[in-house]
Amino acid sequence: MAALSKSIPHNCYEIGHTWHPSCRVSFLQITWGALEESLKIYAPLYLIAAVLRKRKLEYYLYKLFPEILQSASFLTANGALYITFFCVLRKLLGKFYSWTPGFGAALPASYVAILIERKSRRGLLTIYMANLVLLFCITAAMYMFFFRCKDGLKGFTFSALRFIVGKEEIPTHSYSPETAYAKVEQKRERHKGKPRGMNIIALVRTLVDSICKHGPRHRCCKHYEDNCISYCIKGFIRMFSVGYLIQCCLRVPSAFRHLFTEPSRLLSLFYNKENFQLGAFLGSFVSIYKGTSCFLRWIRNLDDELHAIVAGFLAGVSMMFYKSTTISMYLASKLVETMYFKGIAAGKVPYFPQADTIIYSISTAICFHAAVMEVHNLRPSYWKFLLRLTKGRFALMNRKALDVFGTGASREFHNFIPRLDPRYTVVTPELPIDFS
Repeated sequence: MAALSKSIPHNCYEIGHTWHPSCRVSFLQITWGALEESLKIYAPLYLIAAVLRKRKLEYYLYKLFPEILQSASFLTANGALYITFFCVLRKLLGKFYSWTPGFGAALPASYVAILIERKSRRGLLTIYMANLVLLFCITAAMYMFFFRCKDGLKGFTFSALRFIVGKEEIPTHSYSPETAYAKVEQKRERHKGKPRGMNIIALVRTLVDSICKHGPRHRCCKHYEDNCISYCIKGFIRMFSVGYLIQCCLRVPSAFRHLFTEPSRLLSLFYNKENFQLGAFLGSFVSIYKGTSCFLRWIRNLDDELHAIVAGFLAGVSMMFYKSTTISMYLASKLVETMYFKGIAAGKVPYFPQADTIIYSISTAICFHAAVMEVHNLRPSYWKFLLRLTKGRFALMNRKALDVFGTGASREFHNFIPRLDPRYTVVTPELPIDFS
């Protein structure tokens, strides 16, 4: 661990914004780059969320863009305020200590930035855990249990899970089995007189129906239109298609940037490995969850909320197809938040004002400190995210000068030394090594 009392006399240009000597210009460059990337991140996410929530036209006209802009401003502020406090602390203290380039600058920046974000989106954040798939399995098990419980989940989380796994897995319904059967019969009657177009969807549906036509269905299962086998297969096909289309939509902006220069890259929009990975993840999650739920209903001869824990845990194995730290950590943090507020409502957990804000600030400050002083201890996915947010400028810090603090700051940068203008430096700059 670096000694807290150690210091170096370098100014903020020599350590931080090595690409430009001006603090003001560097701030504007970071802000503009972060805003551009933030909009690319949040615009498709909010649009997909709006579609899943079945928002009305008024939302798209009056609320969608302000919400995107607010979240993009929050993420932009994280980067812009970091470089601001980085320079401010150097000017106030007159030198750099081991804690100032990372934790010291990131903590106030993160705290101010999270206040910009909507309260409903300030989840309790955690740092990183060891086993990604196991974490997702446990998280999925608890989510599905709360989903099956009465008043267990509300709002967007409940709506999203109902869309993913289907309303058939909710234990209480407003209609009886007889009513459900009547609706199925009405649906069949409506489609009898209509000519069926031989498109891909119709062919797949015909194939699935033919395979699973005479399969069994337990009396406790509420998927009245299908038997248990068909129920699982259709669930996989439906969510595989959703995952594939989501990933395609996320790749549209980058693909169209190369529309005229590299037209062949448009093919990657449809034939990209990540498209199929997300589809396999969502499809297998749903099919494993539904299949396990049906299996447990068969062997126990009842429908129990506890089945959701087993089914959710096994469905979590689907993360093997799409290993995403972002998804696992976000869902885990939201689960902690859900359980925390349930504990408050039950009177078993004390309420701490601004707990989410404080935890977010400390967690982010620790990650930023690692990104400056110990990149080798940071998850690669988070490092790539920081590089994307800053247009690669985070890698241009003079970590060679930070090695004096004993954290091995320059270990992953192969002795990179920035080209500095001696007119704006305090310490005579070391000349970069030319390997050509």
